[in-house]
Amino acid sequence: MKPYKLKRLLIFYSGAVLFLSTTTLVAQQPNTKPPLTRILFVFDCSQSMAGLWESDKKINIARNFLMNTIDSLEKLDNIQMALRVYGHQSVVPPQDCSDTRLEVPFASNNGSRIRQKLRYLNPKGTTPIANSLRLSANDFPQCETCRNVIILITDGIEACDGDPCAVSNELQRAGIVFKPFVIGIGLDPRFRKTFECVGYYYNAAEEKRFRDVLGIVVSQVLNSTTVQVNLLDSEGNPSETNVNMTFYDREHESIKHNFIHTINNRGNPDTIILDPLVTYRLVVHTIPPVNLDSINLIKGKHNIIALDAPQGYLRVEPSGGSQYRDLRFIVREAGKNATLNMQGINTTEKYITGSYDLEIPTLPRIIMKDINILQSHTTSIKIPRPGIVTLQISNEGYCGLFVQKNNELEWIYNVNTSNRSESIVLLPGTYRAVYRARNAKRSYYSIEKTFTIESGKSIYIRML
Repeated sequence: MKPYKLKRLLIFYSGAVLFLSTTTLVAQQPNTKPPLTRILFVFDCSQSMAGLWESDKKINIARNFLMNTIDSLEKLDNIQMALRVYGHQSVVPPQDCSDTRLEVPFASNNGSRIRQKLRYLNPKGTTPIANSLRLSANDFPQCETCRNVIILITDGIEACDGDPCAVSNELQRAGIVFKPFVIGIGLDPRFRKTFECVGYYYNAAEEKRFRDVLGIVVSQVLNSTTVQVNLLDSEGNPSETNVNMTFYDREHESIKHNFIHTINNRGNPDTIILDPLVTYRLVVHTIPPVNLDSINLIKGKHNIIALDAPQGYLRVEPSGGSQYRDLRFIVREAGKNATLNMQGINTTEKYITGSYDLEIPTLPRIIMKDINILQSHTTSIKIPRPGIVTLQISNEGYCGLFVQKNNELEWIYNVNTSNRSESIVLLPGTYRAVYRARNAKRSYYSIEKTFTIESGKSIYIRML
């Protein structure tokens, strides 16, 4: 795997308390070709950028550092850049809130064009940040797999009537860009809240700090971020594995990745590479699923995500015979109506430890409550071997089958009398069949037969 090389590597730590970062990584790529990353620089050239800032004018300091960054970025095969500028076409007064333009569109090997445009910018106008962000939606050509990033460099807040926060949220919800990066040049610290709703905000209070901040932002855009998902058993050990897990883009509610969780040959959960600019929602498809909402990765670091996923096994099998080989039964969480799984007889499935209710569609149905699943233990349930009754019907009519429990009859099945004969698989027990021919117009002509089913035996009943 080939690392990206930058003159300066600075890692930003986001406030993610759910993760333990252990290793610093330098932009390693997976074996597959990395996606194309497109960076749109939105550059402030408003009148205030002509002001002095320590050793020089703000415009000169900002463009020199930005040109150096472009020098490094244009050497990377999977990077494309573009430049949008605002406040450089119309002088103030009057205030021209439409003064924003895509000066250099996205293309390969366009670093020299961006540097050339930066060299000859002269600060003139106002600060239409919202309008610039809104128009930037059209700056990114259609691409399903590209990573679209905006880096806004400004020395002032919105000067027109727009709402940069609302526009940024619209761009993110539409899936056009990730959360933008905002670099403030010598801004009053009180403006932080103004920009934190726009994107990741960094204030360069000093000239030297601007260079560092620009390096931080670029490293976050480029650095690979690795993730290890620990599925914890009841002892807190990351031993659970071999289950599908889905990473969703939480902001856009789209599927980003699907993986089968794996323990590698060293006995540790396998490492995967994820885009750190996405806020994820993770669903681990255990039965029932476990999930973690709003995952913000520590960029450029190795992140460990831990979820409680203790599991045991459930198996239901008949005591003998082959009558139930294709039978599937319903598994529900104890006390709940929703179906979790339809499991096959003679198969073994894993479930999160806890209590479950089973409904087995034998005749009569078997309902089992509060079946306990324990960590790494197989709960085995035997159901009685059935018997078979063959009912012969003289004429088409109506026939109900009942199981007798003490002195009560419970309906279990309506016999199809059009076939004249039907074989029915039944659990051991006492049953009654009640029949009346269709052309018999009095209840008195009902025929009732009582019979007993024994395991592994067949009987023949004539409803005549």
